[in-house]
Amino acid sequence: MDALKSGSDTLFVLLGAIMVLAMHSGFAFLELGTVRYKNQVNALVKILVDFAVSTIAYFFLGYLVAYGTHFFTGAEALSARSGFELVKFFFLLTFAAAIPAIVSGGIAERARFGPQLCASFVMVGLIYPFFEGIAWNNRFGLQDLLKSFFGESFHDFAGSVVVHAVGGWIGLIAVIFLVRVAGVIRRTAGSVRIRPRAFPSWRWAAGSWRWAGSDST
Repeated sequence: MDALKSGSDTLFVLLGAIMVLAMHSGFAFLELGTVRYKNQVNALVKILVDFAVSTIAYFFLGYLVAYGTHFFTGAEALSARSGFELVKFFFLLTFAAAIPAIVSGGIAERARFGPQLCASFVMVGLIYPFFEGIAWNNRFGLQDLLKSFFGESFHDFAGSVVVHAVGGWIGLIAVIFLVRVAGVIRRTAGSVRIRPRAFPSWRWAAGSWRWAGSDST
């Protein structure tokens, strides 16, 4: 009976992980539809490589930061309970990899390939697991602190804060950085003026064919 229960739990989590993994194809197609024709292959490759980098970062750092455990152990421990721990890691990985996918859509066509991959490694390996560990594993004692002050700990529903809000916050910071810091600096009359180029022109908002991707040059 215990074997049937553990097997059912493993299958349930695995199906959930597959559905979240399929969500990444939605991220990919959404980003493909927001970039120009000449950059669509680059955007698709970036999404795929982001997932690969996220897997490495979460395996070696992220899972350890969030849950204090690692996979450098024997096969007997990993295969216990019908391999539930391995499937659980895969399930949590699909959520962790959504962070760079969300950020990538916000700065599409505005960041170089290499630096963005390095940023993805840092986000999935260090930044996101910190919030994940607090909300989902009661790490670092912050949940107990909230409970002592307010009488109730923080509850996250379906990753609404841990995944989507954290990804949105990081994406907002990235957009602000591109606009305010990485803009084109012009020196005129002894003063420094920053011309942002992180956003398309107003013609894009008006439905310009050039920004909509009809220009294949």
